[in-house]
Amino acid sequence: MGIAWDDVVLIEHAVKTGDPTVITINCPDKTGLGCDLCRIVLEFGLYVTRGDFATDGKWCYIVLWVVPRPSSLKVDWGSLKNRLVSTCPSCMISFYLSQQSTASPPPTVYLLKVFCLDRKGLLHDITKILCELELTIQRVKVMTTPDDKVLDLFFITDGMDLLHTKHRRDETCEHLSDVLGEYCISCELQLSGTECEVQQGCPSLPQEVAEELFSCELSKEAVPMSSASDTAKLKKATITVDNLLSPAHTLLQIQCVDQKGLIYDILRTSKDCDIQIAFGRIQSTAKDYRTIDLFIQRTDGKKIIDDENIKYLCSRLKEEMLHPLRVTVASRGPDTELLVANPVELSGKGRPRVFYDVTFALKKLGICIFSAAIARHSTAERQWEVYRFRLDERPEYPLASRRARTEIVDRVKKTLMGW
Repeated sequence: MGIAWDDVVLIEHAVKTGDPTVITINCPDKTGLGCDLCRIVLEFGLYVTRGDFATDGKWCYIVLWVVPRPSSLKVDWGSLKNRLVSTCPSCMISFYLSQQSTASPPPTVYLLKVFCLDRKGLLHDITKILCELELTIQRVKVMTTPDDKVLDLFFITDGMDLLHTKHRRDETCEHLSDVLGEYCISCELQLSGTECEVQQGCPSLPQEVAEELFSCELSKEAVPMSSASDTAKLKKATITVDNLLSPAHTLLQIQCVDQKGLIYDILRTSKDCDIQIAFGRIQSTAKDYRTIDLFIQRTDGKKIIDDENIKYLCSRLKEEMLHPLRVTVASRGPDTELLVANPVELSGKGRPRVFYDVTFALKKLGICIFSAAIARHSTAERQWEVYRFRLDERPEYPLASRRARTEIVDRVKKTLMGW
């Protein structure tokens, strides 16, 4: 019963270079489905230029117009389709009903050990290979030895769910060794044990750094050391609430500066706040700005009429538009540390491609990474994923200067935001 499984996700490729590819999803609905689908799209390095969402609570219809960023990015469209299809509930009624009360098991974590000769941009190059192989970095520990060698420990999950096979593990190690060439000393991949649990905690942050990263005060500057023009653009975000237009839905009209992952951030926040989007339209207006119309309900099918609930939802959404990621540079004794933080979904999933973007920005600046780690940090409001990069001091790039630190924050943030 229902539509053919091959028609659950349809991908219509662009006719002209630069035109968007159209992804159409037509399947049974489930809580947070739009967020889960947009997360996969972001994970593949795709940018949503337009979007339409419609659901009656049982069945949904989603159309996304996407382009790769950068345009030279090679996208495995077949693999993307498989990932999207695997996220959609089955069209078979018996299977669909059984899934409503069954949570998906957490993905299996594997430990990848890469031992290399050090060089500029090495960490990003490894990260890029892992992204191309659809391997998601859950945790990482990077250590540089005194003799200019690097031991990288990546705790990864497989988007294709094939790392349990010897062929997939061997293929991964061989591909890494081939691309890294003479710099690669050894590469090992195995099922992770208790090592991943050790990586969960985040070493204590200085109070002033924690306040800077996790503050939810919207009145303060978007990110310390950000350029004034960027801060001014972000502060133009507005949310209008209308409870009169529709008898069954609350209308949210959002206008804000465009940024990478914007649609994912809005849908993630809606999912975490138990908000269902019955109809949504995403479109571009003036250059670098977006207009988003969302007809929403509570999960019980009722409008949101309580002033406190409306205020809370708007505050959360605006915070995501102003502060989707937090970036700062701090001193760690004699060393300089770059810290990047992003909120974690209530499901426990972190934001895609953050490690990729940060290492790419540092590579472009010519800054070497002495050590790196990813961990979780909990505040009263939510859980955060914290990326810590201990930067290598070089005579040609004095990291202690405010100018250098401002440039690092600015470049990293612009890369993360897609500006």
